[in-house]
Amino acid sequence: MAKVYYEDDADLSHISGETVSVIGYGIQGRAQALNMRDSGLSVIVGNRDDDYRKRARSEGFDVYDIHAAAEQGDLVVILIPDEIQAEVYREQIEPNLKDGNAIVFAHGFAVRYGLIWPPHAVDCLLVAPRMPGGYVRDFFLRNDGVPAFVDVKQDATGKAWQRTLALAKAIGATRAGAMAISFAEETELDHFSEHFVYPLVIGALALAYEVLVENGYTPEAAVMELYGSRELGEVLIEAAKIGLYQMVEKHASPACQYGIHAYARKLFSQNTQQQIQTIIDEIKDGSFAAELLDEQRTGYQKLERMMVESRNSPMASTEARLQEIITFKT
Repeated sequence: MAKVYYEDDADLSHISGETVSVIGYGIQGRAQALNMRDSGLSVIVGNRDDDYRKRARSEGFDVYDIHAAAEQGDLVVILIPDEIQAEVYREQIEPNLKDGNAIVFAHGFAVRYGLIWPPHAVDCLLVAPRMPGGYVRDFFLRNDGVPAFVDVKQDATGKAWQRTLALAKAIGATRAGAMAISFAEETELDHFSEHFVYPLVIGALALAYEVLVENGYTPEAAVMELYGSRELGEVLIEAAKIGLYQMVEKHASPACQYGIHAYARKLFSQNTQQQIQTIIDEIKDGSFAAELLDEQRTGYQKLERMMVESRNSPMASTEARLQEIITFKT
């Protein structure tokens, strides 16, 4: 089972006398800076002269050019976009690092691909929340937290893990759970979600809408049914809490359960667009209704077999373990 750290595992005193320089006041930067300040840390912001800089100043932070913030910081939290991190680091951050400093990342991209490597006397830490910054802030204000991945790539000071966990606590991550995985695994898992899972979901919704409209369905009704009612979001939130297959069993009727299990096996075995059309045709001509009635008459035997397979799947057992080690208050 993965190693997960909670509130009692972290101690803010390990970094209470240090200055945290948050580089970038965007989506993650603002949320983390505010949370850390609310947790009692000394936080300054480094940002170029733009609207983000103005916002940071309006919200009470001392704001500097990036090189000046890096020079003043003991912990330099790099929260600018991945594609510019290497250049900014090389030109404005690295020349201003001192022995005993730490550089901190919310995503392992630059370290994983060798774009940034810390000086030998500097700690290299990962504190990677698993939600966008808006949620990191909102959960914190509700006395809850967004879970995070954490790692130490380089422990130059002998206290890198204490610093990492203190930072995780300061942004609220240890309220839910800070899971230890490597920079590489965090980066690759994050990219997998972005390159497969999210495109799959978004692409499926877009393609389904297109084919439904081609078949004469009202466009607004199609969007409402697919995701506009927020049903999809709510059921996925429930799945994160209790497990995907448990969500289906708890909230779906037998007809819905049978439809989900039966058609999930068909959708990914043939051309997806053709399968969407097939689903529409089978709904229209009554084929699904007949199949469902036959299934009901036989005591939902097929559905039960599919449900058993789902309950015994590797993902289901992993979900059960995750529910034991990651906690949400709301």
